[in-house]
Amino acid sequence: MKLPRRQFLHLAAGAAALPVMSRIARAQTYPSRPITMIVPYPPGGAADTIGRIVVEKMRQSLGQPIIIENVGGAEGSIGTGRAAHARPDGYTVCLGLMDTHVLNGAFYSLTYDVLSDFAAITALATNPVLLYARRTLPVNDVNDLIAWLKVQGNQASAGVNSLGLRLVAMLFQKQSGTQFSIIPYRAAGTGVQDLVAGRIDLLVDTRFNYRWCGLERSKL
Repeated sequence: MKLPRRQFLHLAAGAAALPVMSRIARAQTYPSRPITMIVPYPPGGAADTIGRIVVEKMRQSLGQPIIIENVGGAEGSIGTGRAAHARPDGYTVCLGLMDTHVLNGAFYSLTYDVLSDFAAITALATNPVLLYARRTLPVNDVNDLIAWLKVQGNQASAGVNSLGLRLVAMLFQKQSGTQFSIIPYRAAGTGVQDLVAGRIDLLVDTRFNYRWCGLERSKL
């Protein structure tokens, strides 16, 4: 049987993300031991940051250690799959995102079923997607950027670190009539480093990652 929705929400009150539980079993003493939260992306990105905020609140409410396990790769499907196949006793929690629980199932053949293998608790966080540009790019706004991209052809580049962000970049190309190379990254931090170093021209990512590191000044 699954842990009642109301009971778990009360215990995890104050969390700020989308935790998804893997077929939780009812237990009168729950939780009686540490809980593992699988974050299906490498450390340093928005998902990891949100997961750590959630963990801190859960520790306070549940009175048990919460261990974060970063399992990146395959657009988040490796870590999500590990959570799906974990013992359904309520001690494995997965941080679910649009990519891991919606888009991946539409594009890839998965070893799990997001509808039957997980029980969603609630949506607790949203992140706006922004377009960042390297500081040396000779543009002042989006109109300048579009004009510059049309001159560059496919020589310009934009970094992304998830399937969802890749779709956003492709949508921008379609609506603006531009072309640029889309560079996939496994982790958001690597894309930031390459943008700051001028190795890529643009970065499509969320605001959550960089609002404290000055990168917002490079946004368009």
